[in-house]
Amino acid sequence: MESAQKLWIILLQACAVLLVSAISSVKGQKKGALDPASTNYVLLDPVAGTNQARAFCLARGACRYKILTCPAQCPLRKPKRNKKVKGCFIDCSSKCEATCMFRKARCNGYGSLCYDPRFVGGDGVMFYFHGVKGENFAIVSDDSLHINAHFIGNRPQGRTRDYTWVQALSVMFDTHTLIVAAKRVQKWDENVDALVVQWDDEAVDIPTDGEAQWRVEAGERAVAVERTDDINTITVTVSGLLELNVNIRPIGAEENRVHNYQLPPDDAFAHLETQFKFKNLTDLVEGVLGKTYRPDYTSPVKVGVAMPMMGGEDKYHTASLYSPLCKVCRFRRPISNHLRTEGSSEY
Repeated sequence: MESAQKLWIILLQACAVLLVSAISSVKGQKKGALDPASTNYVLLDPVAGTNQARAFCLARGACRYKILTCPAQCPLRKPKRNKKVKGCFIDCSSKCEATCMFRKARCNGYGSLCYDPRFVGGDGVMFYFHGVKGENFAIVSDDSLHINAHFIGNRPQGRTRDYTWVQALSVMFDTHTLIVAAKRVQKWDENVDALVVQWDDEAVDIPTDGEAQWRVEAGERAVAVERTDDINTITVTVSGLLELNVNIRPIGAEENRVHNYQLPPDDAFAHLETQFKFKNLTDLVEGVLGKTYRPDYTSPVKVGVAMPMMGGEDKYHTASLYSPLCKVCRFRRPISNHLRTEGSSEY
């Protein structure tokens, strides 16, 4: 009986390999060997009689050619009600598992950047960094990675500082730049996509059907942008560097009233809620968020107060969303056709 079961598994895997070969031959769907391991798979039909998603792993390593099945508790990779219902995360890396998790940025989790703007550092300490509306600041700057944030905002009459939110991020590595931004929206519509993605200055259209994913190989890196909801929610993966969950949301009328933002009626102030997971940061990493991942870092903010503030606008200010240069920035890269140091940050 046991030998028959093993034979059945072998036959099933062989059929899956044939399926992979057929899918990979379709133009534009080929998966490269350098794809991020965690998402390097092809989807199979759900388990018979259920809606439990299955995937055939292509990543190099112990999980290669294995079939992972989503748990019954979270059968779908992208549930429609993903704010309240956990989705299935298929991980074909060395973890080789399918687990249940919320697939949106957790604004109270480590590495989060949300609201006006509120951070939770790598040390778990929450702090605010207000920046300046219309300006750009280095969130992370390390030997192999640099991330800038573009701030939008409003300053009501009589206030001494801006209310600010992060409208766009630029992720720079090697000679490449990936932009993730929220469009400027006059009136928010939950059924309209406000997402903007650019790769090396070219607009990228993230599919909404099939695997709802865009991929590119960039030298030794691989980049994947995957929709985790129908619109306005994505996960970005850059192999060996980071995973980033992004959600786009507006400032609603009630939120505007409660906080007395006094926002103009022709701007919904669509902005990003984000959560970062980094890989291979050095011990000397810099940036508003990056420095909190240093092994010897001690937070200077006052813990226990309502709004612990982090200063340093002068140290982390960059000339544009595309510039990796600031007073303490560490990232350097070779000149290339993709390099850009200035330009509009409004989308």
